[in-house]
Amino acid sequence: MQARIVMLVDLDYFFAQCEELRKPSIKGKPVVVCVYSGRTKDSGAVSTANYVARKYGVTSGIPISLAKKKLQDVDAIFLPVDKEFYKEISGNIMEILRGYADHFEQVSVDEAYLDVTHRTKANYQRAKQLAETIKDDILTQQQLTCSIGVGPNKLIAKIAADIQKPDGLTLVKPEQVKRFLAPLPVRRLVGVGKKTEKRLETLGVRTVSQLASFDVQRLIDVFGRKLGTYFHNASLGFDDDPVQEKGEPESVSRISTLKEDTTNLGVILDKAYRLCDDVHSKLLSLELMYRSVSVYVVGSDLSTHSRSKTFENPTSSLESFKTAVKELFEKFLAESDVEARRVGVKLSSLTKKEAKQKQLTSFFGGSS
Repeated sequence: MQARIVMLVDLDYFFAQCEELRKPSIKGKPVVVCVYSGRTKDSGAVSTANYVARKYGVTSGIPISLAKKKLQDVDAIFLPVDKEFYKEISGNIMEILRGYADHFEQVSVDEAYLDVTHRTKANYQRAKQLAETIKDDILTQQQLTCSIGVGPNKLIAKIAADIQKPDGLTLVKPEQVKRFLAPLPVRRLVGVGKKTEKRLETLGVRTVSQLASFDVQRLIDVFGRKLGTYFHNASLGFDDDPVQEKGEPESVSRISTLKEDTTNLGVILDKAYRLCDDVHSKLLSLELMYRSVSVYVVGSDLSTHSRSKTFENPTSSLESFKTAVKELFEKFLAESDVEARRVGVKLSSLTKKEAKQKQLTSFFGGSS
């Protein structure tokens, strides 16, 4: 197969980091983001915990009551999941990442693969520099950290991204793959859960190197042809799964920081119109139309505000986009005295551009 360079960008403890961004005063404290069931005050489970909370043994999936017990002697912050807020920040970051990728694939709200083979000329030193640029860009534009794994395929990139967290960068060249994988526990491989790990243990397989040397036919007998073959190939670092977008994006957006906090419409629109140009260019490159326009304001107090407008019919008009953005920012400023620190624009309710209308004459057959 042709040599590839693939990155996995993993946003660190994403939900909790978003909450730290929204409320800077809680940074440095144990922060636990929870899915509350509503039955009792503490019923439900932990969705995400920051690394301060993890030091006390708080991990995703444990009951909220247990997390509170582990953190009972410290000033811990427990917050409910705010999916819309996280989704908006994720969308902004995914737009940044798309700009660095030859091929892009978002796999979750906080993870994405980038194939950067062409733009790095398959050079790992260039790939490392690009990864550092991406990390800096996300930190500058969104004030969030991420961990990046770089390798010859998606499998290695995914494992590498988990090696150094938070704010890590791990690069694995093709010639380093076997040495990199060998000492790792089998649970590090994508697709190996707790049940599979225990089943492999009964076969005497605990590390990836042991799995690599295990008889492939026995793996097929135990796990079936598809899974057994996958485990064998994964243990050797083989993965030919391409990086590719799954379906159409739900929205296209950009957000940026102003030079200074302001309530001046002219200053806000100067920045917003430039963001509109970028977003509209991306929309056209995807051959999409939009129905909804949104604007976002992050205030000087880091509060988040939005206003939206939806058109009756899909359009790809830049003029309509900018006119709506102007109206929405005017509305926000009339209703709020919050000074804008960051502003953003978004197009959503996207649909594919219809084929150009056929010429009228094409509907008539020629004379005979």
